[in-house]
Amino acid sequence: MASTAEGIRRRDWIHVAAISTAGVGGASVLFPLISQMAPTADVLAASTTDVDVSSLEPGQSVKATFRDQPLFVKRMSPEEISEVQAVDASGLRDPQSLEDRLGEGNADILVQLGVCTHLGCVPLGAGEGEDKGEFDGYFCPCHGSHYDAAGRIRKGPAPTNLVVPEFAFVSDGVIRVG
Repeated sequence: MASTAEGIRRRDWIHVAAISTAGVGGASVLFPLISQMAPTADVLAASTTDVDVSSLEPGQSVKATFRDQPLFVKRMSPEEISEVQAVDASGLRDPQSLEDRLGEGNADILVQLGVCTHLGCVPLGAGEGEDKGEFDGYFCPCHGSHYDAAGRIRKGPAPTNLVVPEFAFVSDGVIRVG
């Protein structure tokens, strides 16, 4: 009974040791289960794409890939900007103004996924000499969707505008998408 007066009994020590062992065993089982849900290194590497836009002249586009999908990056010319701004966005199927599509603090660089929102084909218009459709933007040859220079749907079966992914300017001439 002298040990009970001190406050710790032998049985208490066994309980503490058993609970500690069970906790370590549980953690050693849970750690691999949880860590296997984390993205692999190749997925993390593809999560962002850097695009150099320093050499783009007004009206020029560059094609890149982002998460295994085509990415269109275009420096809009002043003529294209005024043409797109002249259209009342409220009358479009998917109403978005040019400012909404360019993002805050961006005057002329348009970044969008090159995937038609109808059935996932790659629209033409980002490359030199490609068919730009009726609205001088992008044309999907699969089912005839026509987009304007800002990637807004104007005619055809596509339900929404071309998707603008999350992007930010890393420096004056480099954009990081993703």
